[in-house]
Amino acid sequence: MVELKAAMLAKNEVALRSLRAIKAAILLAKTAEGAKGELTADDEIKLLQKQVKQRRDSLEIFQQQNRPDLAEIEQQEIAVIEKFLPAQLSAEELRARIAAIIAETGAASPADLGKVMGAATKQLSGQADGKAISAIAKELLTRP
Repeated sequence: MVELKAAMLAKNEVALRSLRAIKAAILLAKTAEGAKGELTADDEIKLLQKQVKQRRDSLEIFQQQNRPDLAEIEQQEIAVIEKFLPAQLSAEELRARIAAIIAETGAASPADLGKVMGAATKQLSGQADGKAISAIAKELLTRP
């Protein structure tokens, strides 16, 4: 990884720690039972999203426990990892895309949430967080 070497030379501890965590996660995924030794681009994106989600969960816990020192570390690592992810949709773009998916699937009530979520997570993979997709889909399906 070119970025890892650059972080070492720059003595950037945050980037170095984050990049090492990414490298370790990729190596674990490649050598996991049932893995073929290779990761597709989609697999790598999912892996990076998982890394960001883990750090966001930790960030939330640290904020609840009034630990700004640890929360700051998590925020810094999230920023480094997000550089390798596709650009996330804005709230307005996400709302428009989910509304289009609802129209495509013919969903009319909250009972159709599963159908919408299946299509939305497939189409918006890597572009939006599952929690955000779910929240907006629920909101749009419960409106009269």
